Amino acid sequence: MQKIDLTSVQNEITQNAAILLYFYSDRCAPCVSLRPKVQELITEDFPKMTAIFIDSEAHPEITAHFSVFANPTLLVFFESREFQRWSKFVAITQIAEAIERPYNLIFEEE
Repeated sequence: MQKIDLTSVQNEITQNAAILLYFYSDRCAPCVSLRPKVQELITEDFPKMTAIFIDSEAHPEITAHFSVFANPTLLVFFESREFQRWSKFVAITQIAEAIERPYNLIFEEE
C-alpha cells in the first residue's frame, strides 16, 4: 500500500481475507517495542495476512474512524469484519493464539 488514507485502508480491508491494523505513536514506548515483534509474527507465522502500521498522530482521521483511543491498538480483520481488538498492553502470544485458528480456516484450502 503506497498511500495511507482512510479510503486506501478500507480498500485493503475489503481486498484482503486477513489484515492487521497497528495504530501507534513514536512517542509511545510500548508501541516502539511491540511493533517489530508484531511485524515479525505476521511475516513468519501468518505470511498471507497483510499488516498496515498507522501513525495515530499523522493520521487522526483514520484513527478516529476506527475508534482508536489509545496506543498501541491492534485491530484484526478476517473477511472484512473486525475479529479482535487490543489496546495498550498485549503479549505477542495472545495475538498469535487469537489469529491462528481463523487464519488456518481461511487459508488451509489454498
